[in-house]
Amino acid sequence: MDGEDEGPHSGAMESFENLVRAEFAPKTTYLNTASTGLLPARTLVAMRDAAASAAEGQPLDMFADVEACRSAFARLVGVPATRVAAGASVATFSGLVAASLPAGAEVLTAEGDFSSLVNPLHTRGDLKVRSVPLERIAESVGPDTALVAVSSVQSADGRIADLAALRDAARAHGARTLVDASQSNGWLPLAAGDFDYVAAVAYKWVLCPRGVAFLVVPEDFGGLTPLFAGWASGEHPWASCYGPVEELAHSARRFDESPALFSYTGARHSLALIEELGVDAVHAHDTGLADRFRQGVRSLGHEPVPAPGSAIVSVPGLGHRQGELSRAGVQVSDRAGNLRAAFHVYNTAADVDRLLDVLAD
Repeated sequence: MDGEDEGPHSGAMESFENLVRAEFAPKTTYLNTASTGLLPARTLVAMRDAAASAAEGQPLDMFADVEACRSAFARLVGVPATRVAAGASVATFSGLVAASLPAGAEVLTAEGDFSSLVNPLHTRGDLKVRSVPLERIAESVGPDTALVAVSSVQSADGRIADLAALRDAARAHGARTLVDASQSNGWLPLAAGDFDYVAAVAYKWVLCPRGVAFLVVPEDFGGLTPLFAGWASGEHPWASCYGPVEELAHSARRFDESPALFSYTGARHSLALIEELGVDAVHAHDTGLADRFRQGVRSLGHEPVPAPGSAIVSVPGLGHRQGELSRAGVQVSDRAGNLRAAFHVYNTAADVDRLLDVLAD
């Protein structure tokens, strides 16, 4: 019978593949999303149109794009848009959280976590920052811990934090939580409402231009002070242009950085694509390819860093081959001597096999 070999999700898979084909046509075997995601075609068109309109003296309402991005990100992580601040970097938002802590407060982090998250906590100078292995972070929360700051997925090697255990431990000891979702947002489902603060840049897995980042804050703002609030952080921005802002936004918008408007104009369309594809479908696609690579690289005699369920695969001892791979048209990263490959929506089984073929030579 026609179609009898098609699975129940074949229609959804075809729709996913059609969406991807319409947006991406990479000229390399691009396996480096953990560094920078590729821009969808729709995003590039939107940014070109916005730039052309501005050059003609007819700028578009790009602040509407900021609000659309805020709402889209909120939907992706399952919180109201009123809890989401918009900015440009995780470091800025981590610094904002760091500034809210009292002198001498204990902060718990994972060893070797990304500097944009942990460095602002260190540069405060008067916090007790304690680092432990990622696998021990939940059990290391204690009665003196004021904040636990950790990436949901480690940039260096793709290891996934046990966020459920961390959430429970932090609640048991009255500690706040700051999760950096930069390496998971877009492919790994996350309930941001389970944590106090969730920060993420958007130029990786949600395929936005650089200059876009988000911070989820508690409904009561979690003791944050809007240290860099400008006119755009006012409840009525256009009435807040001169002198002190008389009324800050009643929502997390009070913590906004003045937005990089052209980036947000593009980001609106990138985030819409991720929503159309669906995080669950992206997760299945990405992790399936990562598992294919893990199996293949083991057959070549190499053992990846254990990171089950991750879209990022790090292989010790192969980082030195990054240059060779690049010359062969395969884009990956060298991280501390490890080869890091990241698999996303525009990748296929053929990309995995191409990487394995070059490594086998």
